[in-house]
Amino acid sequence: MIALGSDHGGYKLKEEIKKYLDEIGIEYKDYGTYNEERTDYPIFAENVAKAIQSKECDRGILICKSGAGMTIVANKFKGIRAALGINEEVSRASKADDDINILVLPSQYITTSASIASVRAWIGTSFKGGRYLERLQMIKEIEKENMK
Repeated sequence: MIALGSDHGGYKLKEEIKKYLDEIGIEYKDYGTYNEERTDYPIFAENVAKAIQSKECDRGILICKSGAGMTIVANKFKGIRAALGINEEVSRASKADDDINILVLPSQYITTSASIASVRAWIGTSFKGGRYLERLQMIKEIEKENMK
């Protein structure tokens, strides 16, 4: 189950991503926003991060104009590893090496087709494990120390 969230700047792209997920039979929950009226991105990043923390969803996709704000907010939550998916290669590497559980798309700087390619790469990539698992454990220790 994928949690989806966007602000007004990412709304149109989120709707296109939903169509793609429907086409490939991936389930999702839409945590808003539901139109292009101005809103604040932290609301939706928080909703998606909490859905993953609570295990209501396995992973998430967030969309805003630059992607930066959503990435910052999502990474404030323990257990969340959000990364900006600026292209297919970065999205694939972020999943393989860092096992990101939230892919963030920058709607102002990426086309719909490139976004879908990034989502496809992220969904289709497995985490490598091995030494990368050791690094994730290091991240967990940092979270334990700094997210009290």
